[in-house]
Amino acid sequence: MKYNPNEIEAKWRNYWAENQTFQADNNSDKPKYYILDMFPYPSGAGLHVGHPLGYIASDIYARFKRHQGFNVLHPQGYDSFGLPAEQYAIQTGQHPALTTEANINRYREQLDKIGFSFDWGREVRTSSPEYYKWTQWIFIQLFNSWYNIDSDKAEDVATLIPEFETNGNSKVNAVCDENIAAFTAEEWKAYSADEQEKILLKYRMTYLAETEVNWCPALGTVLANDEIINGVSERGGHPVVRKKMTQWSMRINAYAERLLQGLTTIDWSESIKESQRNWIGKSVGALVTFKVKDSEFERNAFDYLITGDDTNDHTIEVFTTRPDTIFGVTFMTLAPEHDLVAKITTPDQKEAVAAYIEATSKRSERERMADVKTISGVFTGGYAEHPFTREPIPVWIGDYVLAGYGTGAVMAVPCGDDRDYAFAKHFGLPIKNIFENADISEAAYSSKENVVIDNSDFLNGLPYKKAAAAVIEALEELGQGKGKTNYRLRDAVFSRQRYWGEPFPVYYVDGLPKMIDVKHLPIVLPEVEKYLPTEDGQPPLGNSKEWAWSVAENKVVANDQIDQVSVFPLELNTMPGWAGSSWYWLRYMDAHNEDEFVSPEAQNYWQNVDLYIGGNEHATGHLLYSRFWNKFLKDRGVVSQDEPFKKLINQGMILGTSAFVYRLVNTNQLISKNRFFALLDKVKNKVALNDEEKELVEANWSTADNGSILYQALHADVAFVNASDELDMEAFRNWRAEYNTVEFLTEENEKYIVGREVEKMSKSKYNVVTPDDICEVHGADTLRLYEMFLGPLEQAKPWNTAGITGVSGFLKKLWRLYFDDNGLIVTTNPATPEALKTLHRTIKKVQEDIENFSFNTSVSSFMIAVNELTAMNCHERTILEPLAILISPYAPHIAEELWEKLGHQQSISTVAFPIFKPEYLVESSKEYPVSFNGKTRFTIELALDLTKDEIEKIVMADERTIRQLEGRTPNKVIIVPGKIINLVG
Repeated sequence: MKYNPNEIEAKWRNYWAENQTFQADNNSDKPKYYILDMFPYPSGAGLHVGHPLGYIASDIYARFKRHQGFNVLHPQGYDSFGLPAEQYAIQTGQHPALTTEANINRYREQLDKIGFSFDWGREVRTSSPEYYKWTQWIFIQLFNSWYNIDSDKAEDVATLIPEFETNGNSKVNAVCDENIAAFTAEEWKAYSADEQEKILLKYRMTYLAETEVNWCPALGTVLANDEIINGVSERGGHPVVRKKMTQWSMRINAYAERLLQGLTTIDWSESIKESQRNWIGKSVGALVTFKVKDSEFERNAFDYLITGDDTNDHTIEVFTTRPDTIFGVTFMTLAPEHDLVAKITTPDQKEAVAAYIEATSKRSERERMADVKTISGVFTGGYAEHPFTREPIPVWIGDYVLAGYGTGAVMAVPCGDDRDYAFAKHFGLPIKNIFENADISEAAYSSKENVVIDNSDFLNGLPYKKAAAAVIEALEELGQGKGKTNYRLRDAVFSRQRYWGEPFPVYYVDGLPKMIDVKHLPIVLPEVEKYLPTEDGQPPLGNSKEWAWSVAENKVVANDQIDQVSVFPLELNTMPGWAGSSWYWLRYMDAHNEDEFVSPEAQNYWQNVDLYIGGNEHATGHLLYSRFWNKFLKDRGVVSQDEPFKKLINQGMILGTSAFVYRLVNTNQLISKNRFFALLDKVKNKVALNDEEKELVEANWSTADNGSILYQALHADVAFVNASDELDMEAFRNWRAEYNTVEFLTEENEKYIVGREVEKMSKSKYNVVTPDDICEVHGADTLRLYEMFLGPLEQAKPWNTAGITGVSGFLKKLWRLYFDDNGLIVTTNPATPEALKTLHRTIKKVQEDIENFSFNTSVSSFMIAVNELTAMNCHERTILEPLAILISPYAPHIAEELWEKLGHQQSISTVAFPIFKPEYLVESSKEYPVSFNGKTRFTIELALDLTKDEIEKIVMADERTIRQLEGRTPNKVIIVPGKIINLVG
């Protein structure tokens, strides 16, 4: 009876689907365990072998926990809104929903083939109205909430109104806009309804604001920082500029401290935690207010000092972690986008400032932050006033200052900050030393250690901490500053100018946003003719002819009915990609509940995710937003747990082995790898060339940089390359039109050998290996085992197809322990001590490995066990039944088949995990080396409970001892039970 993986695997996939084997129960007496994979985006390319790595790991753990008696929730779904489907729609005119559906079907087919134990009955899709109804509901909860600093949580915004009516806003301690004027109860009552709503909008957890954003004209949308690489969009490589737009934003900053503190309560890698700490960026210091002097016309420092003119009320707020250095300020730098720049720039500087701002707008924030070498800036012509000395301080703009970080302004202290020092040196600005006994002739003195302040008025002689405290106290007395804890974390922009995303449940009355009542949700994405922005620059939803809200009919109606009385315009932006993925784990708990986004009973049972597996690229995006939403929902009483994910594991990347051909630039020739590098070596070492080589070199020679051969290394599809790195030249020619007429310069054997390089597996590098091919040839169990066998889960590892045959061979060997050509050969004979020892050593190792996520060493243990049992000719049921259970989390299809053939009716997936019995590993005998004068001559197996005298008697009677002694009597017999036997003399 032969092992036929394709037949077996199809059989058990059907069985699991028909019997809903992996369906989780919300009302189980079993202990719960919730295992989750990061939400996949279903791309048109489908899965490559790198994608299932984390899914296989989570599936092994899910199956293991079921064997241990847990009620396991292991769901799957799709993050199905996003840019790629919309870009495809723009190019082809096909509706994104159709593309997304086709992609999901492709993903599902591939996932099913690999045999994952997902509870598909709970599948969710973010693009389904049944799902995004609840995303819209969460947005409404955010809109109807404010953050109370005193209670340190979000509360219903309705609680503000009675407070305003009684006390005004003087006693309200909130995370809110900074430009809220104080008002009394009487003033509040005198405001119109619209004026009151405008004030409330400044307190709401989600609010409209003019925000500096990353705008990608080609994609027609705002991009997050992590969607930009080297100043261009990650999708498509399009230019990105900075511009101001009115956007929905969310006050994630309100949760900054709680997000920091929560990291101490969860089992995540330290590297991920540190990424989040750095992103949140807590710092303690002072907020300092500098007054701005009149800049309506050019003034120099001398004029200012003579006239003392101070006719405007502009101020610059600066957050600094070093208030002790305030007397070292010699200039100030504003972000180019700072609102004050236009107001203080003098006429003669206007042109230079405008040009600088234009240039800066083309650089992303990330690029500006990372570029520490380039020094650039422009003087505005304006001056600020030092709060203590009243001296003028020139105000510059520089792109190393970012509008969204801190206040968008810095007080530059060149003597104590490296970047300020470089800026001052570059532009010839003064550097004032305020540190006692510090040498700043070559660099700034940025250390806080052993700092004594000097040349600083009332701070002279004070150490760092005392000086900082004294400055804060003095600033508070002047009314120009206070102590402050600051966070780098900024409020999250929550708008996209795209079509394929969640519609906002928002309509506008006289420009003010109103929420649609929850009972009328979902607000479904309308049909549009074009997916590009409108001709006047509105988002794509502006193309819809039916996108208005009737408050009388409580439904979406045609735009031509808008009358600003009962029919109003709807929001044209859509929510960003992270909206639906910031709460999806909660929906899995109660996926079909039409009345609640999750019932209290389901949420209280599942609580939160016990194990979350996914890539570390989400360290500061998805994971931070998810924690924010979860904490908010807990504040509002709909979630019981403060953190969404207890334990997080980041799987490493499976790398592809790319193939390269070498094109000689000035020809239509591709030269084979070995021949090419031999030629390069000859040129480098000035070895004589033959006529053909001379011709190649002369045609492709560059005289720049001491001369070199001009060539391009081009990716070739790995599908055209065999295991010997030989290229199928005809397939390559037919691959793309530009290669139809290439000439191949082959090796002497007329083969073309490609170059190889390990890179990220990617469609763009043509090094993708699909799991379909592996499953078709070797079976899904082989794929699962092989991916785990490649190396530690959390490390990157290269894919090498050559190793798969070994894993496939192992499964065939496992099969032969149970079957021969005639059928089942399992016996009821008692197992030997050796077989029991192998089994229980494997049970112990595999359980430890799974609990420690060391899956690669488990696979090694299986191979060792099967080899040992094969050598023993072991076919005993007492060994092979537990062995099948042991291997079932890794290779579930073959395990199910073995279990059934052993006579069992139920699925192996629910059978109890074998129990390790240490007594089977206790050694009852010892193989002693027997030495004569220190040299080992033979070995002998003896029971461990023998005494020294009994051991000596057995050894002396052994024929091999008699032959060695040749009639002599040894002078001494040294015996250490359990260790050595040595006969001397």
